[in-house]
Amino acid sequence: MRNLRLLKSLRCSELQGPGTPQCFSVRTDTRTVLIASEYSITELDPRAGQVMNEVSLTAERYLPEDGSGTVVGIQDLPDQESVCVATATGDVILYNLSTNQLECVGSVNSGLTAMSWSPDQELVTLTTGQDTIIMMTKNFEPIIEVGIHQDDFGEGKFITVGWGKKETQFHGSEGKHAAQKKTIEVQPAMSWDDRRPRVTWRGDGQLFAVSSVCPQTGARKVRVWNRECVLQSTSETVNGLEQSLCWKPSGSLIAATQRHPNKHSVVFMEKNGLLHGDFTLPFGKEQVKVKALLWNSDSTVLAVWLEDMTQEEGVQLWTVGNYHWYLKQSLYFGSDPQRAPADVSWDPERPLGLHLVTRGWASLTYDWGWSTDRSHGEDGDLPISLKCILSVCIHGDKVLVSTFRQCVVPPPMCAYELQLPAPVNLVTFHRQPQRTNELAALTADGHILVYGQGGPPESDPTARVGGFRSITHAPQLKTTYRYNLDSHSKAFSFMTLTLKLYCALTLWLYCVQGFVGSGAAPGSVPLTVCIPRSRVEVEGHVISMCHSSNTGTVALQLEDGQIRKFLWDSLKPSVVSWQDATGYSINFPDPCVQTALCTIEKVRVASNVSSFVVYDDFLLLTTHSHTCRCLRLSTLTVKGLQVALAADGGQNDQNDETLRRVERGSRIVTVVPQDTRLILQMPRGNLETIHHRALVLAQLRKCLDSQKFREAFECMRKLRINLNLIYDHNPKVFLESVETFLRQLDSINHINLFLTELKEEDTTTTMYPYPSNATGQSAPGACGKKVDIVCDALRCTMESMDQHKYCLSILTSHVKKTVPELEVALQKVHELRGKTVTKQITNAVSAEEALKYLLFLVNVNELYEHSLGTYDFDLVLMVAEKSQKDPKEYLPFLNMLKTLEPNYQRYTIDKHLKRYRKALHHLSKCGEEHFTEALNLVKDQRLYSEALGLYPTDSPQYKALSCAYAEYLVEQQQAEQAGLLLWRCGEAVRALQAFVGSASWRNALCVAEQIPLPPDQLALLARDLAGTKLIELRRYTEAAILLEQYAKDCEEAISALITGAVWEEALRLVYLYNRQDIIETNLKPALLEACSSQTSYLEAQRVMFIRHKTRLAVVRELKEKARLELLDEDVPDCPEAELYSEASSVMSGSRAGSKYSHSNSRISSRSSKNRRKAERKKLSLKEGTPLEDMALLHALAEIIHSEVHSLLKGLMLFQFDGQAGRLQQAYGEALQMIEVALPEVWQEGLQQSQAPITGPNSTANSIMYTRFLFADSETPPPPKMRNGVKWKLSILK
Repeated sequence: MRNLRLLKSLRCSELQGPGTPQCFSVRTDTRTVLIASEYSITELDPRAGQVMNEVSLTAERYLPEDGSGTVVGIQDLPDQESVCVATATGDVILYNLSTNQLECVGSVNSGLTAMSWSPDQELVTLTTGQDTIIMMTKNFEPIIEVGIHQDDFGEGKFITVGWGKKETQFHGSEGKHAAQKKTIEVQPAMSWDDRRPRVTWRGDGQLFAVSSVCPQTGARKVRVWNRECVLQSTSETVNGLEQSLCWKPSGSLIAATQRHPNKHSVVFMEKNGLLHGDFTLPFGKEQVKVKALLWNSDSTVLAVWLEDMTQEEGVQLWTVGNYHWYLKQSLYFGSDPQRAPADVSWDPERPLGLHLVTRGWASLTYDWGWSTDRSHGEDGDLPISLKCILSVCIHGDKVLVSTFRQCVVPPPMCAYELQLPAPVNLVTFHRQPQRTNELAALTADGHILVYGQGGPPESDPTARVGGFRSITHAPQLKTTYRYNLDSHSKAFSFMTLTLKLYCALTLWLYCVQGFVGSGAAPGSVPLTVCIPRSRVEVEGHVISMCHSSNTGTVALQLEDGQIRKFLWDSLKPSVVSWQDATGYSINFPDPCVQTALCTIEKVRVASNVSSFVVYDDFLLLTTHSHTCRCLRLSTLTVKGLQVALAADGGQNDQNDETLRRVERGSRIVTVVPQDTRLILQMPRGNLETIHHRALVLAQLRKCLDSQKFREAFECMRKLRINLNLIYDHNPKVFLESVETFLRQLDSINHINLFLTELKEEDTTTTMYPYPSNATGQSAPGACGKKVDIVCDALRCTMESMDQHKYCLSILTSHVKKTVPELEVALQKVHELRGKTVTKQITNAVSAEEALKYLLFLVNVNELYEHSLGTYDFDLVLMVAEKSQKDPKEYLPFLNMLKTLEPNYQRYTIDKHLKRYRKALHHLSKCGEEHFTEALNLVKDQRLYSEALGLYPTDSPQYKALSCAYAEYLVEQQQAEQAGLLLWRCGEAVRALQAFVGSASWRNALCVAEQIPLPPDQLALLARDLAGTKLIELRRYTEAAILLEQYAKDCEEAISALITGAVWEEALRLVYLYNRQDIIETNLKPALLEACSSQTSYLEAQRVMFIRHKTRLAVVRELKEKARLELLDEDVPDCPEAELYSEASSVMSGSRAGSKYSHSNSRISSRSSKNRRKAERKKLSLKEGTPLEDMALLHALAEIIHSEVHSLLKGLMLFQFDGQAGRLQQAYGEALQMIEVALPEVWQEGLQQSQAPITGPNSTANSIMYTRFLFADSETPPPPKMRNGVKWKLSILK
């Protein structure tokens, strides 16, 4: 679908050199042309229009002075700053461009017929007059000389084992005589053939082909040689093979021409010499002769240099797409011999640059660019279905028109063919919004033909055939214009005229060699001479134009990248500089092949773009990373465009609606207006239609905003967009427009489809998030669960509109709720049976149809169970009959249920359905005879709390349930609660046992007094509670109370308090019971022992704190070193480097030779034992473990948790001042050491840096790794210093 559009043409015809040009070569470094004639070598600068260098070949007698000499080849050698020339007399001449010196580097006595250098310019191949090939190095050292005509096929000779011979084939109606080999009559070369060899190299320089005339047959043959000049293959006999030959640079095919009895073709050969495809030239048998074939450097365009029988020469440019060849450009030079090309050559660096030198010493340079010509397709007020979007493809004198709104057909097929009288070079469309499908075509003979969208006449019988109506019609010719060349024939030839825009009011804008003009003519006559209305000179060469139909602005792009604005609609047209909002001129660093007018703040250039199109408010572009971006122009910013183009295909773009993956090399053809279709062309030429997510969502949002629910629903259904978007886009508006939604859909199936796709997910934040800079956002909906809200809103509206018509949808709304209301739905179905029996209702759904639909939504077994749960046996039978259940399965069970008492019946059903709470409720109403069954049900299903609420508190059933519940609580290690239950129901003895077991001594003593127990048993109970329960639990004060008040044993009470370090309470009891002897025997020794152990503990904790703090500093230093090493190794993700540096010591541990690593720390968590083991290994203090720093922090946070204030007072009271002073000093020093070290150990921001790394830059591995590292290993908070607590004794020094 692409055409070649002429960007720039340069003609230099003011100079006249000696003789007639014979061949030329392009200098890539200076962009000059080296022309060889029969007298000299001339270096011409086409831009400056002057001769740079000139050296005579006749002065040194390399060529005769009479002008009869011939130059057979010329080649620029940039590495040697020279040009190599070969003459027909046999001399190989090297002309040094820096010194202007000529040197003959070799001579062949038999003369030379051709010279060809390899693409890498390491080898040169010469063909001599004796039909030999001489191969030399770039220093002109001979390598080998071989004959052109070889009898052998070559090293690539085909090998056959006899299979598939012609003699063994079945020939059908041709008979057996067809099996005999037929002698092919070889036809000699054409009479006009110059019989000179042609040499062409493959692009990689490994092979070259030679076309020569066989001396035996007089016909041409093509032979392929390798780089060592060894014959590889010989072509098959091809009658009519002509002299032109060119090897495709990509290396796949060799192009040549062949004249058939009835046509003239360009044929292609493989390197083995076999034919492989062809295409026919648009000429008769003897109408033209092809002088040369030339491939451009990227193998996309084939130039055919030809001459017709009237001596008029021309160049045709052919391209291939989808295995079909198209004629894209036709250049004709007239019958004047001086204007005919003397030589044609592609530019070696610019693939679409072509150079010509005429016999009259005129230098022509052409630069083409690829262009996709398409219309906007918004004609008038026609319905959307009748509006066409046209795209044209030039093919010689035909314009292939495709209408993409109605059909997408693969090239070379099309909707219409426009036959023109001459080959077409350019097609452009009208820019006026109401006439965008009108097109103008510029032909090679200087005519401009205007076509308008037309329809068949009313009498046309083809308008309706067989009941079908054609909705599109081929464009019809409206007007033909001829451009007047007389006034400008000296300045340019018509081939340099390029039609750029076909604007409103039948106005054309065109560019000719630095001039921009506008031409206009009335359209009332069929043929009109187009005379320029005005001409405006532009400083520079204009290579492209673009026009905005919205603003009417015309932009010009110069070849150096500058942008100019053409004020064409003013009284005096002018060209001004294009400036941005800040007043700076807009210049591109490199010229753009495709341009369009749009506004993206100040962005004018983007890289990594292969094609683009501006449609409505969107910029659609394809990138070289094989993605298609759809960006909204109204919100696009500089940073947004850069980020979009730099982040193609990232892992975080899966929900990005602006991005879509496309096939490698895809290019945009067009966008169908007011639709979601985007037409792409693949590299091989076929077309594909995609619906870009951004276009689809933009169209859907417009429809939903305008409440076009049916149009949006159909689009979403066709393109598989989640239907939740209808509600999620604007919940408030949807709930207010439920009736409109139902009336527009007007289809039970569509409503049911919408209901069944409902889910709690908000698709505007997950699947289809709004662009980050979009203005419209989803409005918040009503509070509650989304599915329930939508189902209830739709059901209420449907019931108010027509509950019989929407019966199935109402059932769907019940079933689809988060807690399905199957019983309600079944009840509605049951009600339908009664209604259909009494009267017939219009549009009503029968009970059978409704039940069948319910069975489609819900599993039959689940529906059967829910119907059974309604206790309605008629409904159960109705469901069972519609299911696939065997009556033998359910009828006996139903019959048995009917015989039971109602409450027991419902209990049986609920127990069958495993609805045990309901079953217990019904069973409790069945009487005392079923209490045992109820008690077993409570024990089995642990329904104790529910059961207690069903019986009176003074009933024996309540007491039995309480005892059973107490037994269960005791089993669950909740004996105190069990005791409370037993106590309140009168089971005091069992309650006492429960309280004693739970160490609830106060409740136990209360129950003991209530029983009541004798004093000796009460004392024994108190002694047992204190000795075996409370002291073991280190509840020394409570044990002392029991021993003192209930056991009446003060000595044991004081001993318990001394053991628990409750010094002041122990001293109180000593003096209360006058037992001062215990002070000397127990209290003082206990104080001294506690002081000694506390002093040792503080010293051990101080040493441990210093050791852990020192190790923590080392671990952190190792981590920082590992992080720097990771950064030096170019870790691809910087956040992951931070992960390693802050979160773990994996790298440091592994580099230090630790046996612990990431992998072996992943311990299975199948059991609690394994989990505890994993936690211990995770927070191990062993050096080199992954989380050693976390373990050190935990250990440091737990250091020094003791109380010394009471101990200090006791020591001071009994005059142990020295010991008390030393303990107080040691404790104070320890606290001060910790307080000083807090900022160093618990650094600021440590808690934040230890958080798991997530977000857009994280990967799955990094997230899983941080989860492994930080699971249950949060950073412990620093210990709180007790600065406000007064623990010191001031009387101690």
